[in-house]
Amino acid sequence: MSSEKIIEHSEAAARFNKDVERVNWHDETLWFVREKRDRSAHQIADWELLRETASQIKNNVLSNIHDYLIEFEANAQKNGIKVHWAADAKEHNEIVHSIMAKHDVKQMVKSKSMLTEECHLNDYLAEKGIEVIDSDLGEYIVQLRKEPPSHIVLPAIHLKKEDVSETFHEHLGTEKGNIDPQYLTESARLTLRDTFLTRKVALTGVNFAIAETGEIVVCTNEGNADMGAHLADVHIACMGFEKLIPQRKHLGVFLRLLARSATGQPITTFSSHFKKPRDGKEIHIVIVDNGRSTQLGREDFRNSLKCIRCGACMNTCPVYRRSGGHSYHNAVAGPIGAILAPNLDMSKNADLPFASTLCGSCTNVCPVKIDIHDQLYKWRQVLVKEGHTPTSKTIAMNTMAKVLANPTIFNIAGKSGRFVMKNIPGLVNNKMNKWYDQREMPDVPEESFREWYKKNSRESKAKNNE
Repeated sequence: MSSEKIIEHSEAAARFNKDVERVNWHDETLWFVREKRDRSAHQIADWELLRETASQIKNNVLSNIHDYLIEFEANAQKNGIKVHWAADAKEHNEIVHSIMAKHDVKQMVKSKSMLTEECHLNDYLAEKGIEVIDSDLGEYIVQLRKEPPSHIVLPAIHLKKEDVSETFHEHLGTEKGNIDPQYLTESARLTLRDTFLTRKVALTGVNFAIAETGEIVVCTNEGNADMGAHLADVHIACMGFEKLIPQRKHLGVFLRLLARSATGQPITTFSSHFKKPRDGKEIHIVIVDNGRSTQLGREDFRNSLKCIRCGACMNTCPVYRRSGGHSYHNAVAGPIGAILAPNLDMSKNADLPFASTLCGSCTNVCPVKIDIHDQLYKWRQVLVKEGHTPTSKTIAMNTMAKVLANPTIFNIAGKSGRFVMKNIPGLVNNKMNKWYDQREMPDVPEESFREWYKKNSRESKAKNNE
């Protein structure tokens, strides 16, 4: 696990915002994806019914998770799949490593898996002398750059084609300055093809695990998960326990929602079912808790476990679009990440629930109806009560509470503030006051609303008595 010092969201966002052109491009690109989602959703007459159905299916899963987990394990084992249980990230990483050690393998090809990002699997295996190649194109690009993904569906959305060209020239020897997307994609494909053919162990994530049949479903647009899993001798699939759905017939509901919410597509290009290993092959499924049981026990936040990782909340979030995924210092960025992260570590992630306008757009687009903005607001309350906010902010808010609770002090403070802003503006408009970093000083009013109201009320009464 990386020991790099965590940079708070506000500071990381400020760094991202220094490149105004890139910020605008990032904002517009993600909003374009959000608009595609809207057009696709509006083509489905029963879209809201689909959302409600998916939400209720997930409610059922979370309320009966113990039974479905036992059912899934039993059916998966009947199919010849080996099931492992991991309490936390450390145990997950150790299980994956033990499987590789058993087969005496030092190389792995991996498709997109946000759970392994959450568990920092790549770093762990690297320390054990194991080479991991991410085969999803976006993941591969950021891996070459030694960066984490900035988005759960579009891992390299923060990069332009010029950045990719430069990275590929450095690591793959492509033509310098060639920014043609087709050329760059083909170069990556040729390099990864050899990876697929030579790796004996492949790791994938899991989009859906079906309790009724003991099978897993992996959704990709590039087919890289299929290439890795089918060519390797050992397929390791890693999943958080919330990925369960009760029956195969429920899969249709989620597949209709997933790609439309993520990218505006009717369905992912590949929705692959893995039910039993072929002769001479192995399938291992690692079911991970890593704080999910704790979140399940938090009444106000358990609904966050419904998440199907579509990324729609990120694409619509005005803060995420203009601050970038890396500003969230967490495997899952954006609004849903800001709910999940404090559950893992309140002190390290206390800043994230405040990185929101609470506009509610995230809740509106969520395909499984997670009350995202409500949960962000509730996390703020929890974090303040638990003492995880900066001392300066706590003192400021306590002071404001006392001022607002006392009309006399409020009036004196208002008059003093207007005097200072008008006659000594430097005391307010300075580097100490973050509010004015990117704002202009407003015109100072001559009087408060209360004073204006009293004056106009007297004048109105005087006119009525004439």
